[in-house]
Amino acid sequence: MKRKVTINCDMGEGYGIWKMVGAPNHVLSRQKSHNIQIQGPDEDLMPLIDLANVACGFHGGDPVVMHRTIKLAKQHGIPVGAHPSLPDREGFGRRHIDISASDLFDQLVYQIGALVGMLKAEGMALNHIKPHGYLWRMCEASDDHAKAIMEAVKVFAVPILVISGTNLERKAKEAGLPYTPEFYPDIHYNDDAKLMSILRDGRVPIEDIESKVRRVIQEDVVVAKTSGSAVKMGLEGRDFSCCIHSDLPHAMETLMGTRAAIESSK
Repeated sequence: MKRKVTINCDMGEGYGIWKMVGAPNHVLSRQKSHNIQIQGPDEDLMPLIDLANVACGFHGGDPVVMHRTIKLAKQHGIPVGAHPSLPDREGFGRRHIDISASDLFDQLVYQIGALVGMLKAEGMALNHIKPHGYLWRMCEASDDHAKAIMEAVKVFAVPILVISGTNLERKAKEAGLPYTPEFYPDIHYNDDAKLMSILRDGRVPIEDIESKVRRVIQEDVVVAKTSGSAVKMGLEGRDFSCCIHSDLPHAMETLMGTRAAIESSK
């Protein structure tokens, strides 16, 4: 059976009057030249992805933004997953928050349940769950928190997207849950095939995105930023999904490079 490589994207992360507006210059100029209203990254990216991960209000998103993003996904026939977070809007869900495993379970079920209600309003079903931001790093150090996430996923009986090679992947496997491993085209990996910090270590240059994704599809390796060595990712022969961050600059270029690599590797 042929493997399936998809593109997922974190969406609906603005709230109130605040909106992600990182659409690249060539998109903006194209829209202006055709007298089209500029909408921002979600509207530009949605038709080009395979899965949308919609923020549930705790790091980004609010009821209006959630509903609007779901309607946009429905318009383009894109399956929607929940993108729940630690309760950390001020830090965009990317900081450590002191929270018990039982409280984390409650927070996750609350967020995902809200998205399920919005999906129901549009006649749609929840497709998957993808934990946001610092959650995966928290789970590297805490089996209890990783298990709390798995218990929350069980409530909704859908697959979970997990970063390849992390404790979340191991716990999903142990729990017997359906899951899809993720690969990050725009973030560097170290010699242990672990994600590095985009704030500390920078991002992968746009011109290297396509070759990076193509190589992981065809050879199951990435070039580690720490040593320049080719590192095995453990994705050979497996379905996986490439994550695009709509809140980062050059999201469209990252998506296009990723899509080109996927198509040329078929």
